[in-house]
Amino acid sequence: MPAEKSALRDVALACFAVLASTTAMAQQSAPFKDFEQFFQAAAVEDKIPGAAYAIVNHSGILQTGSYGYALSGQRQPVDENTVFRVASVSKTFASTLAALLVAEGKLSWSEPVTRYAPSFRINGQTQNIHLEHVLGQSTGLPAYAYDNFIEEGFDLPDILKKFSDLKPICRPGQCYTYQNSAFSLIQPALENATRHRYDELMESRIFQPLMMEHASVGYDNFLAEEQHAQPHVRRRGRWTGVEVQPNYYRVAPAAGINASVDDLAKWLMAHLGARPDVLPQTVLDDVTRPRVRTKRDLKRKHWRDHISDAHYALGWRVYQFGDAELIYHGGWVAGFRTDIAYSKEHDIGIAIVMNAEGGTVTELSTFFWEDFFKNQQQVTQIDLTQPTRSGSTNTSTKAAR
Repeated sequence: MPAEKSALRDVALACFAVLASTTAMAQQSAPFKDFEQFFQAAAVEDKIPGAAYAIVNHSGILQTGSYGYALSGQRQPVDENTVFRVASVSKTFASTLAALLVAEGKLSWSEPVTRYAPSFRINGQTQNIHLEHVLGQSTGLPAYAYDNFIEEGFDLPDILKKFSDLKPICRPGQCYTYQNSAFSLIQPALENATRHRYDELMESRIFQPLMMEHASVGYDNFLAEEQHAQPHVRRRGRWTGVEVQPNYYRVAPAAGINASVDDLAKWLMAHLGARPDVLPQTVLDDVTRPRVRTKRDLKRKHWRDHISDAHYALGWRVYQFGDAELIYHGGWVAGFRTDIAYSKEHDIGIAIVMNAEGGTVTELSTFFWEDFFKNQQQVTQIDLTQPTRSGSTNTSTKAAR
């Protein structure tokens, strides 16, 4: 182990000596102990209020860890069951649900969105935008079209009326332009095809079958969770707890899902092939097939040091990380960050959640994948059949990273 990592290990172990002896033993035997130490050190250095992670393969959860508190001033520790807003990671759920209906013949990717939203117009005209373009972020609309109206509290039907004023910047399917409002056009398609509300579909087709016990859709359901995390934003150089904002819940397919890191672990396991009875492999292959190149992702901080190519599939990003393909998405709404990613080839995935904004989550994700691929041979030689829970650390001690 390099000297700097050895020093990090020593610092981290000293800082976290307050943990129970059983937790310390778990950390020492954990196959991902370098990541656990980096996770804890990063959370301390950036003064993150609360965070959690889970590492999985298709067989189960390999390791979990957590840090800090869910609610400011209440000293309620974050654990694997604390519920966070997952923000744009919600898109992975919407696209997978839609792909299930496509596989069942209830929807078609080539259907125009105007079949389900007849009044939808762009620049006063009906456009040849299909469901696949909506979920593949290739509608041709200007990026983040009318997100300002989401933030001002407009409902989706009212926002969609505004699109008649827009001029497309390319033909559908020809360029990448990230959307939230337009992405959520998938909701009327799903509801009209099934005669069920979006939240009902998500519950019956995804959450219940995968036993995602704390997952839900919507603002009210988030607040109803006894163990939910409070969002934090940076004000005057420190993290400040704030009220949960309902605005992006109005575009549920884009950003309306709530989940614990344990729920996200089950979601990743299913995408790694653990539950073909719920998510058939054909559906998984469909939503992760690259559709349009995303060149700007090659400049993203932390990721730019590792990825050589990037695409958007359907609700998922596809990154070329060295010699490996990563399936990835991140999420960011006021006071919350989420990252999830997995490698089908290497049968490994990670989910990270935190109740604070900023770039720490991206730094953690890229550290994990760099460390995993660098030490892949060592990891595969370890018995991963027994999960490790690294426990929750609640400490104010400064640690280096």
